[in-house]
Amino acid sequence: METEYAALTKRLELNQGLPYSPDWSAAADFLEIVVRYCLDHAPSFILECGSGVSTLMLSRCCQINGKGKVVSLEDGAPFADRSRAYLERYGLDAYATVLHAPLAPVRIDDVDYQWYRREAIPEGDIDMFVIDGPSGFIGKNARYPALPLMQPRLVKGCRVFLDDAARPDEREIVGLWQSHCAGLQHEYLDTARGCSVLTVCD
Repeated sequence: METEYAALTKRLELNQGLPYSPDWSAAADFLEIVVRYCLDHAPSFILECGSGVSTLMLSRCCQINGKGKVVSLEDGAPFADRSRAYLERYGLDAYATVLHAPLAPVRIDDVDYQWYRREAIPEGDIDMFVIDGPSGFIGKNARYPALPLMQPRLVKGCRVFLDDAARPDEREIVGLWQSHCAGLQHEYLDTARGCSVLTVCD
């Protein structure tokens, strides 16, 4: 229910509704973590996997900060359209771009995955990365490609937030990231669904 986000919507003055989806929207405790970080650190380029309530809240944080932009990758066209409509409703479309990025095959270390098409992602260094997609049902360790594919663009100090980190796949993904992507520090936060926070140190 949208009431789960009441404290956040009040703080961010988002009083015209949210693009809430019962089965897909991030939990309020995860959003509290990413919103607090965004407001405290004012990142310039936020890349997000999966659009929705988080896109709206992070773009509002950028507006409050007076800097920064969210680029959100969304594989579902209806979800992308819905997220864009809410950004326009709040006048936040200057602070966020929702890209319809269908999933495409990608091979990493001799393993096949499905991940977002990357052609339309704007150039630039990424200093905050929020990973809440793609959906786990598409295959084992579905979110693993995010760091191997995007690490060259993550600046030193970039903070990576992985939602649903209590799930077995996500726990395995974090271990794989630490093994294959040098210079990562990891902290696990015991939220409702689990949140892994990784910091790029090299």
